[in-house]
Amino acid sequence: MIIAVDVDGGDYAPKEIIKGALKAAQEYKIGLILLGKKEVIHVHAGHYLKKLPIEIVHCPQTVTFNEHAVEAIKGKPKSAIVIGTSLVKQGKADAFISAGNTGAVLAAAFFILGKIEGVERPALGAIITTRPHIPSLLIDAGANAECRPNHLDEFAHLGNIYAKQVLGLENPRIGLLNNGEEEAKGTKLTLETHQLLKKSKLNFIGNIEGHDISLNKADVIVTDGFTGNIVLKTLEGLGDALLKVRKVGHAIDSAAHLRGRALLADVGLGSMVKGMDFEECGGACLLGVKGTIIVAHGRSHARAIKNAIGLAKRTAEKGVDKLIAEDIKSRTKAGTEGDPKNVNTPV
Repeated sequence: MIIAVDVDGGDYAPKEIIKGALKAAQEYKIGLILLGKKEVIHVHAGHYLKKLPIEIVHCPQTVTFNEHAVEAIKGKPKSAIVIGTSLVKQGKADAFISAGNTGAVLAAAFFILGKIEGVERPALGAIITTRPHIPSLLIDAGANAECRPNHLDEFAHLGNIYAKQVLGLENPRIGLLNNGEEEAKGTKLTLETHQLLKKSKLNFIGNIEGHDISLNKADVIVTDGFTGNIVLKTLEGLGDALLKVRKVGHAIDSAAHLRGRALLADVGLGSMVKGMDFEECGGACLLGVKGTIIVAHGRSHARAIKNAIGLAKRTAEKGVDKLIAEDIKSRTKAGTEGDPKNVNTPV
């Protein structure tokens, strides 16, 4: 297993990215390809380069966060994002991870890897955990701001496969995020999507509301990328706030011998804080392209990068992209579950 890592991308690059990558190489027993400025990587990786299976690929160009995604990809062919994605395309890496410009990572995946045949809109699947040891998948988490009903139906199928393979769920519960549980409630998008999902052979449990996310009512939460990204960042913000609460509780407990940390544990905040910390999952997987691409958070520290690499390893080992392709072929052959209108064909 070889994972390519962009050490140029992210607020804390390259030091934290390299630090996390080295920890992952040691813990997961995998090979790494570090992409970035060769001399910088040598400074931070040091003597580990001889002890671990690490290859360095020099990337003289860097894509910044404020650059236009498509223009950056076309104008900087020697950037870590372009080269890392190309390594996956060439079969020289099993997965690519970047905490850099998300738009550029998505654009590189679309242009270089291409979409799986039958997939119209690849989507970001983000693992969220609001209850201890009970993960859910939020899809789309930000790749597609504007969607049609057939796109959300497609996201549900992509998420279903990922939840089965990576989360280990035998029959994932699919929930459509809406402003009410009633079937007749919502926007034109959610109303029409609801009908498509009802006709599918997925374990569709109906609409779920925002508060149902924390109750783990659904294993796969389906929504458009605009809404999904807001939900994800809201949960991340709440997680950050709870982390601060935990730190305050620790300070109180240490300074005054009060039950600060114990109180957090009593009300369940300790486990909730850990679950809502984005660094626990590491990143979101781009589902629907021919390869494994993990988009890490721009604020990722070493722990987040290590966990993102672990997620990439699990995803690549399961061959999720190939399973998605097989699922589409089987559904298309079967008449896409009896409804010709529900066939997801490329644009």
